[in-house]
Amino acid sequence: MDRAGKIKALEMLKGIFGEAGAVIVTHYSGLTVAEMSDLRTKLAAEGASLKVIKNRLAKIALDGRGGDELAGMFTGPVAIAYAPDPVSAAKVCAAYSKDNEKLVLVGGIMENDVLDKAKVEALAKMPSLDQLRGKIIGVIQAPATKVAGVLQAPAGQLARVISAYSTKDAA
Repeated sequence: MDRAGKIKALEMLKGIFGEAGAVIVTHYSGLTVAEMSDLRTKLAAEGASLKVIKNRLAKIALDGRGGDELAGMFTGPVAIAYAPDPVSAAKVCAAYSKDNEKLVLVGGIMENDVLDKAKVEALAKMPSLDQLRGKIIGVIQAPATKVAGVLQAPAGQLARVISAYSTKDAA
């Protein structure tokens, strides 16, 4: 890679580390091209991406963020998974690493917090942003539905009473 390519890659990595909700660091040694493509497809379905990176460029892009603990994660064949949603990349990588032991979760970074493997797995168990939004909307809509049901009940009862009287008079 020439100097211009390195500068471009460095800027791209700085953007990823700055804008992503969470960056998951993995070792992918032994994965075939088909397995990597499968992982990328699964990540893309969740709005996440996977990028194989140069360790030295990643350490420079981090600019001391996370200290030695985070810099120590960037050894060997490293790929990072990232997404705007902090949970989606962790979910897919954790699920894929359970099915394929060649993908190893190393850790990650979320904003300025360094995550070890256990924290990444805990993050993967959390509901995604879309799931949380759905739950919040459900909680907000539930009282409105109950109020509508309570308001409609007296009107329905009144209509049934009038109907009963009208059928009684007709008989």
